[in-house]
Amino acid sequence: MADIKFEIAEELGVLSESSKGWTKELNLVSWNGAAPKYDLRDWAPGHEKMGKGITLTPEEAEKLRDILNKI
Repeated sequence: MADIKFEIAEELGVLSESSKGWTKELNLVSWNGAAPKYDLRDWAPGHEKMGKGITLTPEEAEKLRDILNKI
């Protein structure tokens, strides 16, 4: 399996923290050198490991914001 390279371009916020110290975070992340996207996933302390998550383009993030504003 190929190595996945990532760079957290901007840490936007922590939504929650588990009892084991993992945090659910919204960040701007560049994956394999691509333009940064909004990224929502669980991270181990120090960002050395990550859980499954989702990435959103700016347009998708705006649509999600609009949907969330309705609830």
